[in-house]
Amino acid sequence: MFNVRLATLTILALTLPPATPVGVTQPGDPEWKIGSGLLSRFAGDLDPASPLPEYPRPQMVRDRWENLNGLWDYALTDGAVPDPPERYEGRILVPFAIESALSGVQKPLGPDQRLWYRRSFRPPVDLAGGSLLLHFGAVDWHCEVFVNGQSVGEHTGGYDPFSLEITEALKAGDNELVVAVRDPTTDGVQPVGKQRLKPEGIWYTPVSGIWQTVWLEPVPARFISDLEITPNLDRRSVTVETEIGGTGQGDLKVEIVVLDGETEVALGEGAPGAAIEVTLPEVKTWSPASPFLYGLKVTLAGPHQDSVTSYFGMRKIALGTDEAGVTRLFLNDQPLFQFGLLDQGWWPDGLYTAPTDEALRYDIEVTKQMGFNLARKHVKVEPARWYYWADKLGLLVWQDFPASFAVNAAPNSQRDPELAEASRDIWRHEYRAMLDYLGNHPSIVAWIPFNEGWGQHDTNHVIEWTRKYDSTRLIGGPSGWADRGMGDLHDMHSYPGPSMFDVDPNRQPPRASVLGEFGGLGLPLEGHLWQPDGNWGYRTFKTREELEGRYEQLIGDLRPLIRQGLAAAVYTQTTDVEGEVNGLLTYDRKVIKIDPERLRGLHAPLYEPVEPAERFVLLATSEEQPQAWLYVTEAPEEGWTARDFADGAWKNGFGGFGTEQTPGARVRTQWDGSDIWLRRSFELPEAPEHELYLRVHHDEDADIYLNGELVRQMRGYSTSYRDVPVPDAARALLRKGENVLAVHCRQTGGGQYIDVGLFELRPREPAEAGN
Repeated sequence: MFNVRLATLTILALTLPPATPVGVTQPGDPEWKIGSGLLSRFAGDLDPASPLPEYPRPQMVRDRWENLNGLWDYALTDGAVPDPPERYEGRILVPFAIESALSGVQKPLGPDQRLWYRRSFRPPVDLAGGSLLLHFGAVDWHCEVFVNGQSVGEHTGGYDPFSLEITEALKAGDNELVVAVRDPTTDGVQPVGKQRLKPEGIWYTPVSGIWQTVWLEPVPARFISDLEITPNLDRRSVTVETEIGGTGQGDLKVEIVVLDGETEVALGEGAPGAAIEVTLPEVKTWSPASPFLYGLKVTLAGPHQDSVTSYFGMRKIALGTDEAGVTRLFLNDQPLFQFGLLDQGWWPDGLYTAPTDEALRYDIEVTKQMGFNLARKHVKVEPARWYYWADKLGLLVWQDFPASFAVNAAPNSQRDPELAEASRDIWRHEYRAMLDYLGNHPSIVAWIPFNEGWGQHDTNHVIEWTRKYDSTRLIGGPSGWADRGMGDLHDMHSYPGPSMFDVDPNRQPPRASVLGEFGGLGLPLEGHLWQPDGNWGYRTFKTREELEGRYEQLIGDLRPLIRQGLAAAVYTQTTDVEGEVNGLLTYDRKVIKIDPERLRGLHAPLYEPVEPAERFVLLATSEEQPQAWLYVTEAPEEGWTARDFADGAWKNGFGGFGTEQTPGARVRTQWDGSDIWLRRSFELPEAPEHELYLRVHHDEDADIYLNGELVRQMRGYSTSYRDVPVPDAARALLRKGENVLAVHCRQTGGGQYIDVGLFELRPREPAEAGN
């Protein structure tokens, strides 16, 4: 017997009971046990007899379904042999990838191998002229499915769900289900995200085979196969378009009921396939502060009636301008600074698959507790229940498309590389499948087609196609690296940062300046590491106190950038992942490295209204044009920082000073020694009245002086230019007429570089009417 569930959205707040088995039950098996290695805090909650028992698709729920997760037989064979094996090697726990500890196998699937799965099931006896659908949440990468030895379908794509109609292949009693999988990972040209056959650094363990829930669902002869739900806040309405599957005769009608809790608040009806618009009498909006969800019941009325429940959120995301004409991100017609975490969604025991639904929810809950309102889902697509929890708990999502590496655009390249036709077809097929799969989730507010040039091709064509395909969300330009001038988000990556692209209030079309990645502060914690050594962060610290101090400095540096027009920022990252230790949580989710309440207090000022401001350069850096300095590489006489110091014997040189290949450097004068002392005179027509900032790129420690007084000590190194506030008291050091900026930089190893500028942050004038 199949599960019978409530037909309204009220069930969404509940955990569904496990499905009643339709076939042979599969209790714990002595051949199966969790593999070796680091385990998450949730591993012990996993029930191998009923893994991930929750209904897997909250956006389209039916009364009856059957979960097929559990212990299956498995075998690895030569990929050139298409026939199933005569013998299976053991048991694998579905839906965990074969490489994962939770699968109980923990073996790689080679590019030249085929992975076979097998289990039995019994179909329901009351199909009554209807059909039985077999659903897969995701299988990486290509699979063919057999029922009782008959092929019932194939699917290509590692991240999107698919369904097969298997009725004609069924027989009475026990039925055999077999799935054959091929996955070349990085030997192929398909999107793979962060997977690598040889994981290291920022690249992780491969994920192959079934990695999301498998389930059965009986449906009538004609049934609702898909929903497209589009809220329109301006029109105070929601539009529902149904896709109908199956065969059969008779007049059909679609009926829509919108629910506020258990109360019907709006009705609509129309023909199957038509866009049915339902107007709401009053609107409750969805936002991170108030993530209200309307219930939705959709009925296909007529012979063999079908019905599904769903939900939606009334929210609007768009670009807008503040009073100074600067482009910001607007949610529900109000500006909102979006601040979040780079969320990779990996697990030490399940790899792509969380051990439990509670684990999925935990990552989102902790992100909210820390005072973030955003997650950038990084080159991975999650199971539908992750997005359900983002919808329900109120977390904005920027959704990356999983990266392909068939081509790569270099960071400063001016043209896109050519992508072979076969690779391009795979990329576009899987990209569109992702948009279709996730399009109904209100939490998703931006699509990010490309990250850092990985698989980047036909950039502006892809951006414009995406805009036409989904006009309800923002479209990111490439996140980092090779921007092509289009997309709603002009996206910088800066480690540790923060930094931003300058804004132009007159630019058409407008773009928001965002910081898609920054931070990356690492802290390895013994007992919570994936590997004993080789762990790294973009900056690595030894204590939690050191980490917290540097993090606090980063957050303080964000506020002036927001005044200048920064519209969003994404800190790297939610958790440690394999050898990366720059998460705010350890990989096993057992330790939060900085107290969430402390983080929430640090983050709160970022969301407060700001006075728009712009830079007024007092002393330029050499980022764009080389700037003249005086310098020496031997220790100068005492008083070398003073305005009236006699520097006539010092050398002349152009900034920046350092060695080539130092990240982010603009080397104009070679400096490869241990120390360098710099001086630069500049004239001011008036003493500054507003906030002062240094523009600094340093590798390594630098002491910076104004008119003989130490104003900032920079420790460690940066990989790009960043804005550093000068204490208010230092403003009094500057005077009308001649002033001196002096710098001492020290180097101990590796690359080296120093360049410094000075600017004043002045209030930006309001935009003129019509701009």
